[in-house]
Amino acid sequence: MSLQTKVLKKVILDFVLPGAVKRARRRNGKTIAIAAGGVGLFLAGRAVVRRLDEYDLRNKTVLITGGSRGLGLVLARECLDQGARVAICARDQQELNAAQEELIQRGAESVAIPCDLTNQSEVGRMVQTVRDKFGEIDVLINNAGVITVGPAEEMTIADYEEAMQVNYWAALYTALAVLPGMRLRREGRIVNIASIGGKISVPHLLPYSASKFALYGWSTGLRAEVAKDGIVVTTICPGLMRTGSPRNATFKGQHRAEYAWFSISDSLPFLAMGAERAARQILTACKRGEAEVVLSLPAKVAVTVQRLFPNLTADVLSCVNRLLPAPGGIGTQGAQGAESESSISPSLLTAMGDDAAVRNNELAASQAR
Repeated sequence: MSLQTKVLKKVILDFVLPGAVKRARRRNGKTIAIAAGGVGLFLAGRAVVRRLDEYDLRNKTVLITGGSRGLGLVLARECLDQGARVAICARDQQELNAAQEELIQRGAESVAIPCDLTNQSEVGRMVQTVRDKFGEIDVLINNAGVITVGPAEEMTIADYEEAMQVNYWAALYTALAVLPGMRLRREGRIVNIASIGGKISVPHLLPYSASKFALYGWSTGLRAEVAKDGIVVTTICPGLMRTGSPRNATFKGQHRAEYAWFSISDSLPFLAMGAERAARQILTACKRGEAEVVLSLPAKVAVTVQRLFPNLTADVLSCVNRLLPAPGGIGTQGAQGAESESSISPSLLTAMGDDAAVRNNELAASQAR
């Protein structure tokens, strides 16, 4: 290499390239800053537009499946308070009667219809009954669901089939029944209550989680497909909520121990969200047309950790599973939560959940069986 070449190489390496790199870094930094600012302004503007363009529930017809107790009943109250006409449906006539009596006392328009949501023909007749009473359905909230708690060894094919029938197929049947009218009017809202269990599979809840994964996948895909028709689909993924529902869940294996951990977790204030607060956030998401909402801080943290550290999450869940009750007890038989009480549940640890059960018709429902 000649002396001139060496000098030229040194000048390029020591002066020209570093300067070019610095200038490029400055340009890239400015580009990134401008892009970040643009994204921030876009998100802020979108949030403002959504607030100004919120869907108004006044004088709208809202159908809530599983509306006779728990979160469904809380949602019905909130919809009535916001000026909507509300139709609720459930399988149990006695539960529906108790819920309907309360809703009528609120002085608003409501109707309660018995329906087995796992039967597509019954769903069609139920939807037509709502139309005959109130006209076309403006908002559908798919809330009906079942929970079976216990180790995988005690779950049967029937448990998985029931979970899929109620948690997934029932929502699909009801949506298919209301979608033609919504398409015709080019307007409508569908809210599907999935679960954190539809994003993270939780030990001792495998049939429930499997069915909620199906509901979550269908719901998010449906949103993309029906947007062209003026229909907005919102997927809700709640964490633990104090609805009082453990009394009416099914428990297998060591059912008293299973009920204890489940009902306590469902009651503690730092783990579980109040049903009334959850209902307000669900309806806000519906009115703003949000695509997806994860409810409660613990649930949001869990979803974020699972997304960033899937292997760590799997290891943690394996450790959690070892702390849960082992197989045994009543085995594959199922016992209702109300039949699975022990010295620690009910107790002070479950007091908030027990109060919610009284408020939300869960107590009356379990006693009726």
